[in-house]
Amino acid sequence: MGATCQFTGKTVSRGMKRAWRGQAISKGGFGLKPTGITRRTFKANLQSVNAIVDGVPQRVLASAKAIKTGLVVKPLKRKYGYTRQQKAAAH
Repeated sequence: MGATCQFTGKTVSRGMKRAWRGQAISKGGFGLKPTGITRRTFKANLQSVNAIVDGVPQRVLASAKAIKTGLVVKPLKRKYGYTRQQKAAAH
């Protein structure tokens, strides 16, 4: 599927957009009236990131919320980090 977060399953949702006209009663008007109601789409804030999926670094689409909350585990950027982990595992 296209625009879907790999971690939270967020995708495009649909809703309505309302256009309002008039002046508020508190400002001396007759109140706000809806003049147009149209359909629209709400798109998830998806980012393309490198993440570790099943132990392998992969490029995936993840929502900004998934990245912020720590659901996305990113691979190390430099090789010497991996060697340090391997040395620690050996001891």
